[in-house]
Amino acid sequence: MKLKYLTAIFTAALAVSACSKDEDMTIPQAGKPAGVEFSLVQEDFYGDTRSGAEEACTYDAVEFIVADSDGDRVSSVKGMYEPSSSSFFIEGLTPGEYRIAILGIKGDYGSDGLTVHSPDNISERWISFPDDIGKPLEAEYFYSLTPFTVSGTSVQAPERITQKRIIGKIEFGYSYRNDYIRTAVLSSTATLESPRFHTSFSADGLFSGESSGRSVTLDMTRGESYLFLPSAGRTAVKGQAEMLTRDYRGGNISRTYAFSLKEILPNHIGTVHIDAIHPDDETGTMFITEQRYAEGNHGLILQDDESASVYTDKTERNFNTASPLQLSFTPEGNLHARFYSPLELSGVLVRALVPSVCDEYFDLAYFDRIPAFADFTGTAAPAIRSGLYRTESGRIVRITEPGQDALAGAEFKVISDDPYWGKLQKIIHGWNIRFDLYGGDPTKPDGGPSGNWMGIRPVHCREAVALFLNFTYMIDMPEHERILKENEDRLYGNGGTEDKVTAETVLKQMRQERTINVGLVYTGNNVMGLGGGSTFGAWQGGWTDHYTSTYACEVMFHELGHVMGYNHSSSFTYGPWAQELMNNFYISHLAEMPVDSPDYLNSSRNPNLYK
Repeated sequence: MKLKYLTAIFTAALAVSACSKDEDMTIPQAGKPAGVEFSLVQEDFYGDTRSGAEEACTYDAVEFIVADSDGDRVSSVKGMYEPSSSSFFIEGLTPGEYRIAILGIKGDYGSDGLTVHSPDNISERWISFPDDIGKPLEAEYFYSLTPFTVSGTSVQAPERITQKRIIGKIEFGYSYRNDYIRTAVLSSTATLESPRFHTSFSADGLFSGESSGRSVTLDMTRGESYLFLPSAGRTAVKGQAEMLTRDYRGGNISRTYAFSLKEILPNHIGTVHIDAIHPDDETGTMFITEQRYAEGNHGLILQDDESASVYTDKTERNFNTASPLQLSFTPEGNLHARFYSPLELSGVLVRALVPSVCDEYFDLAYFDRIPAFADFTGTAAPAIRSGLYRTESGRIVRITEPGQDALAGAEFKVISDDPYWGKLQKIIHGWNIRFDLYGGDPTKPDGGPSGNWMGIRPVHCREAVALFLNFTYMIDMPEHERILKENEDRLYGNGGTEDKVTAETVLKQMRQERTINVGLVYTGNNVMGLGGGSTFGAWQGGWTDHYTSTYACEVMFHELGHVMGYNHSSSFTYGPWAQELMNNFYISHLAEMPVDSPDYLNSSRNPNLYK
């Protein structure tokens, strides 16, 4: 590209931003006119929602030509553009009538193949683009042609110059009958078929030249707005848009849509509207792709900024380890999914049974991914419109709005090939887990100790989820059952070593559904854990180290022994069950359990731990 003297001055102005005009420009001699300064503003596209709005110009490069009354170029002037003030300054003129053409460029003009010429007259070619241009422009080009007069020592010129683009914009817009299709697009292209663009522009504002008519293909997944040179010959711009989408069952669907745009005009926006008619328009199944989930800005539970009034509210935070993915319809007809899990779940099909509208489970929703500790709410199609659904047996049925009462009684079934879900499904005997402050205050740096308790925080609650998912998974592991039976002679109850307890009794007690209120133990009283009935607590180190520390696990199982009704005379507290069998089994078999690593939560490095 042939950027002239002005570009060098512009670069210097950026590098030495503190320089004044006097340092760059020659001071006029007595009796000669001072320099001329213009304030540059740019006008928005016609058709823009802010059409008519003007704003200061910040250009990456500037070209200018000053012409006399005959249109001939005046070569004796100097000019400088200052981006900080969006102003343009010229000097070196003698009295006379002039016009100044200014071209401002924003963006990567090198990628556009721009060439700047040196015309002797403003009617001649000033800038040009390749004849075989076959892509959108990377830069924007702003232009103005302004007359002014130098008379004696005075200058008659506008203080402000408004610049307009000499290029146009095409904006593509899609309308969908089923918005889940929009977020299931794999690829989307628009091809302009043999468009012809003007390729040359003169300093007096006229277009000429015509491109060779190469087709232009646009990747619509990268954007739906593109800059182009004006179309030549006022010919329509025609083309087709091709869209490839996927469905929740793993299939792909390709559709092509024709479109036409009357022409591309300078400083105008041309809109191409595509009515994306699709075979899945009537599908009612919620297809929650990664894009759609992200757009929903859904919440998370048990996060570090969650209020204690929320995470200790038994109606808000309460789950059974055998059902960590909680599903329900809200009174407003939304599907609510809440996931008590340190790991995410992928490829999740949710089926619903609503007896009043269908005698089978039908495919209600499919999630590409459910994040760890997700709290998702989305409008369920059955609540708002009629739709087609696939049933468990493969039938296609139409379900109309069943009403809130019918949805409130729905049952759910979850299908997933994720190995993690397979492990969670093996938790047969779930325990109900809740969280309790026991008088502590988590907002205080020391946890506001109250007796042997301090305020539990979300970082500890998340570890409680991990521990009890693993524990209730463990109790049905064949290896766990075998180790109990092999050591049955070492199991004894509250009466001491002679009070024998069978392995079957222990398994029954461990598999009994229980409700546990989990808390954080204060170690200032030399207490590491507390347990009994529905109460369970451990000190902070126990929550962070239960994956790898046999001592931490010993404390955990000691307190679980109390929860199961055993005292300190039994093997379930200060005996082999807690101190040898269970703690070692938990750690040595961690890799087989649902939460098989501390890295998912990384709690030991969480800044919200107590110091």
